[in-house]
Amino acid sequence: MSDDAVLVEAHGPVRVLTLNRPDTLNAFDDELHDELPRVLAALSRDREARAVVLTGAGRAFSAGGDFATFELHARDLELRRQTLRLGRRLFEELINVHLPIVAAVNGPAVGLGATVVTACDIVFIAEHTFLADPHVTVGLVAGDGAAATWPMQTSLLRAKEYLLTGDRMPAAVAVELGLANRVVPRETLLDEALAFAHRLAALPPQAVQDTKAVLNQWIRQAAVSMLGYGLAAESQSHDVPGFPVLPAKS
Repeated sequence: MSDDAVLVEAHGPVRVLTLNRPDTLNAFDDELHDELPRVLAALSRDREARAVVLTGAGRAFSAGGDFATFELHARDLELRRQTLRLGRRLFEELINVHLPIVAAVNGPAVGLGATVVTACDIVFIAEHTFLADPHVTVGLVAGDGAAATWPMQTSLLRAKEYLLTGDRMPAAVAVELGLANRVVPRETLLDEALAFAHRLAALPPQAVQDTKAVLNQWIRQAAVSMLGYGLAAESQSHDVPGFPVLPAKS
């Protein structure tokens, strides 16, 4: 397998993007932070592409932020600001890319990984897995996009329940609450996501693409109101004494 941070495969008019850091559960290191927005932006020049499937290599969709860098970010303000800028760019590329994105959530989608999922347009999730945003459990404000997408897709009260606790949301509950469309068996996940993406790709492209753009105005409005404040508050979390809150050893 290539060591590229994001693998790109063409399946006719569908592009399959695979987060390719399986050894770290596809946590967003610097390369993945850089590469996924770059690949998404490059799709604007791909005249044959009509839809996208986004998934993860290995047993996770994405573990979110790279926990190993948290203490470094606490010491290095400029690096922290750079990383948060990259996070904002990633979120904006996801909601602004003109092609519909079908997420194939093959394993846990945690923190930024869960935000990436809820910034996609259609979400297929394997029945064995879960979404979670445990920012608060390590002492971070959940400011990188979940506060914009989750209340809109479920409800403010349910978003608060999960974002204030960091609790895991099983696949079936994610569908019930509106953060995913369909629960499918793990072994058929990619096939079903691809089939749906091909269905979208067969429809009139201008109608599909501009309908997505209109619908995503709701997310853009929320992002304008919340994302800057949320990322600033998340940055401030690194300056609080005792950050990061290390997970308990078993």
